[in-house]
Amino acid sequence: MINTMGYDRSSKQGVMSVLTSGTKSWLAGLGVLLLVLQTVGLAAAPLKIGVIGLTHTHVHWILGRPDRGDIEIVGIVEPNRALAKRFLGQHDIPMSLHFESVTDMLAKVRPDGVTAFNSIHEHLEVVKTFAPLGIHVLVEKPMAVNAVHAREMVMLARQHGIHLLTNYETTWYATNHRIYDMVHTGDKIGEIRKVVVHDGHRGPEEIGVNEEFLEWLTDPIKNGGGAVTDFGCYGVNLINWLTKGARPLTVTAITQQIKPEKYPKVDDEATIILTYPKMQGIVQASWNWPISRKDIEVYGASGQVMAKNSHDLEYRLGDGHPSESVRLDNRPAPYDDPFAYFAAVIRGKIRIQPNDLSAPENNLLVNEILEAAIRSAKSGATVPFAPK
Repeated sequence: MINTMGYDRSSKQGVMSVLTSGTKSWLAGLGVLLLVLQTVGLAAAPLKIGVIGLTHTHVHWILGRPDRGDIEIVGIVEPNRALAKRFLGQHDIPMSLHFESVTDMLAKVRPDGVTAFNSIHEHLEVVKTFAPLGIHVLVEKPMAVNAVHAREMVMLARQHGIHLLTNYETTWYATNHRIYDMVHTGDKIGEIRKVVVHDGHRGPEEIGVNEEFLEWLTDPIKNGGGAVTDFGCYGVNLINWLTKGARPLTVTAITQQIKPEKYPKVDDEATIILTYPKMQGIVQASWNWPISRKDIEVYGASGQVMAKNSHDLEYRLGDGHPSESVRLDNRPAPYDDPFAYFAAVIRGKIRIQPNDLSAPENNLLVNEILEAAIRSAKSGATVPFAPK
């Protein structure tokens, strides 16, 4: 039997050999050849992607992405036409791709997958719309505005057999993956004892996010909270991954409004502490850092490793060892980019695992932990975390 999934020049020669020697008939051989050529054509075609919403400014990631031949934007849905005209103009994207509603887009094009760049509260509606159509969904972090929405999204994805992925910038950091390898391959630093994650910036208003983004980012209903959700999700997602999906024993959180005149409805400072049988996870999420940061420190029983950013890593393998630094290259495609990864998952080239950073199981747990953190901050008490 000929494998049509990895067709190349040698595969072509194999097909010709079949036609001349090994088949029962010329017609049977021709049928195999046509099947191979059809498979090659399908694999070469870029994945058709719809962009749902433009108010999350991470949308510039896909709008300004170089053409890698793996995806093609076939429709962009945004009810705010002025916003659509502004953003599409920045990236020389024709307004012919713009639709004011999902209904309008689906009347003209049928994407293979959609990416959601609207408010977090709207993520559930995106899944409700596209899952029954068998269209895969990639949302920006966090997956959902709360655990109730998250559970329904995961249920719908399973019911309709679609992939539901969540994108974090830190998923594509080479340093984070090197840390994972040091923890789980070769026992470089020993059993994890403490993970500390720092994420955030000076504040959304301070860094100048556009008003369409700021409107929902600072709304407790549309975003689920302030810094606690906006940046708390990064650390929880990474800790879930490093612990291979372990559920914490307790969740304790403190949130503050250091700048209530700017952010009267939501927190702008949050610290989340997760306890496990033999370790702690500490997530420091803030709209008050003096500089923008996304970094992580992992302390093991015998060594420690710190990712300063996506490329720079420092580690020390014990008291008797010097501190060492390494600068890492970008991860190889398709593990370097959310949209290449999305396409590879849809095409079956990557089989996502429950604890993976983009996986629905990991991100459901993110929402459950964030919900417990918000309860803890409001009550001033540690929240026992229920087993699954």
